[in-house]
Amino acid sequence: MNSDDAGWADERADPLSRPGTMPETDIIDLLMRQHTRIRELVDEVERYRGAERRNALARLTKEISIHEAAEREIVHAYARHRLAGGASIVAERLKEEDEAVRLLHGLGGLDPGSPEFAAGFERFRTALFAHFAAEERYEFSLLRAAMSEEDRRTMAVSVQAAETMAALAAEPAPGTPPAEGLGAAGDRRGFPTV
Repeated sequence: MNSDDAGWADERADPLSRPGTMPETDIIDLLMRQHTRIRELVDEVERYRGAERRNALARLTKEISIHEAAEREIVHAYARHRLAGGASIVAERLKEEDEAVRLLHGLGGLDPGSPEFAAGFERFRTALFAHFAAEERYEFSLLRAAMSEEDRRTMAVSVQAAETMAALAAEPAPGTPPAEGLGAAGDRRGFPTV
């Protein structure tokens, strides 16, 4: 296995890192664990160099793409209609998310070893982590209070199913290197090719 394939093999070896396989049965716990996993992937991108950094960026992009797509489809839709002030809460979270994605897009064509990449990645990291903090404080806390335990379990199952479908759509065709397959799927969702 060459170094370009190492990250892909690591992802397949860790079933808890793959969407749809996390054991949480509460939607808030599930989303919080995903935020933690994405923060760990951000750390990996910062830690690695060369091809390993590009692969780490591909894994991070894929994870964010899948997480945010399911969150928009299910969690934000619920919050928008069911929480007091939900429309404005969700509008702010989507604005933050769109900014983080815009910054992530800007990294796609940069050399991962360049100072421009480092500066752009830091702006992305700051925007993403601010988005997560706001989501956890202003949306997740209200959802936990507003939803029954059964509703939180049902939503967790729905999000995991949506993520599984998104992950399957992002899988590369047989014989396609992982980063190329990710780019093809990422383009359909508006995420950059890395």
